[in-house]
Amino acid sequence: MVGLSTRRGPDGWRPPAQPKPPSTLDLATAEHAVLADDATSRRLGLVDLDLSGQSADEVEFVQCRFRRTDLSGVRLAGARFTDCLFESTNLANLRAEKSSMQRVRLSTVRMTGVQWINGAVRDVTVSDCRLDLSSWRFTTFSRVTFEGCNLTRADFQNADLRGARFTRCDLTGAQFSQSTMAGTRFADCVLAGIGGVTSMSGAVLAQQDLAALSYTLARALGIRIEGPDDA
Repeated sequence: MVGLSTRRGPDGWRPPAQPKPPSTLDLATAEHAVLADDATSRRLGLVDLDLSGQSADEVEFVQCRFRRTDLSGVRLAGARFTDCLFESTNLANLRAEKSSMQRVRLSTVRMTGVQWINGAVRDVTVSDCRLDLSSWRFTTFSRVTFEGCNLTRADFQNADLRGARFTRCDLTGAQFSQSTMAGTRFADCVLAGIGGVTSMSGAVLAQQDLAALSYTLARALGIRIEGPDDA
């Protein structure tokens, strides 16, 4: 069982704490394929279940593992996911308001069009996931890493990204308007055409990412860049 790590990397970054897995998991049955208001699920393995299109308020999952489960189009309010694992699961077009994830890992998950609005994401690792057209408006990120993810046209407007790190991610056309980004880290990312670039004050970029971003920043500031034949 892995707890919160206080060990920082050479750049001062503290990685997310990993989920705390249970000693044993109960395999969810057909009765668990229905989301109910105020329900709490603990130490469940949700494998090959279809939960698509359902809705629930104040639902909670603790030490659960989702694998090849369909949660597409689900509507949640006040949901809580703690010490959970998501693997090869479909979360496309899921909408969650005022919901939280803490010590969660998502791997090879389809999250196209996810809307996680006015929520909290803490100690979360998102790796090799498809998050294009996802929205994270007004959400607070604390010790969160995105690794190898497709985040094209993702919307982080008004989000607090001070605790987020993006590595090897495609952020083409992503929106960062009015976000708080002091300390947000980017490494080996595609940053072409991002919006709200002037909100990136205090962000930390790998040197190789700066060149592509400089053109977007110049356009945002009304700076015209001339080539040698334009003189």
